[in-house]
Amino acid sequence: MPAPIQQPSQLFTAMATTLRNTADLNVQVGHHEDFTAPGEQAWVLIDIERNASGQRAANGRIAHVLTLSLQVIPAVSASAFAACDLIAALKNLITDNHWGLPGDQCDAPMNIDGLPSLLVRADQPSKAWTLTFNQTLYLGPTLLDDPFGTPKFARTWEVSNIDDPDQYTALEA
Repeated sequence: MPAPIQQPSQLFTAMATTLRNTADLNVQVGHHEDFTAPGEQAWVLIDIERNASGQRAANGRIAHVLTLSLQVIPAVSASAFAACDLIAALKNLITDNHWGLPGDQCDAPMNIDGLPSLLVRADQPSKAWTLTFNQTLYLGPTLLDDPFGTPKFARTWEVSNIDDPDQYTALEA
């Protein structure tokens, strides 16, 4: 079983590792700061654009609905449709992918959308495509178990703050 994740940046790392290890993609992977200019290989630039709230997991972990983008810059010698073709391959890879992270902490991607874009770097525009999607991570401690493993609960109408684990009470046996 994969180790529990603690930070949203772990999703970036897991995605980058997966993309680098997918042999049929043959891409360089990084962040916008890593890219200098189009080269012999296509680039996939990963960015986390938003961290919105979502519904807590069933075990009480806090939901982080991340909006991610993968910007594809084709190789210099690539055809005009190379970035579009690579976006299609990435879309197939992304669909239902948990990136090797624990399934109870990482939902499958949603709202996958690919659009043509332009990357401007040092006054030199590059034709690109951007694939965006949402993926929910559930981070932090669970609220259902205290350190002794006793299941706990709280009723919203009986507590002043449902997010406060100290207001939860033990389940009766």
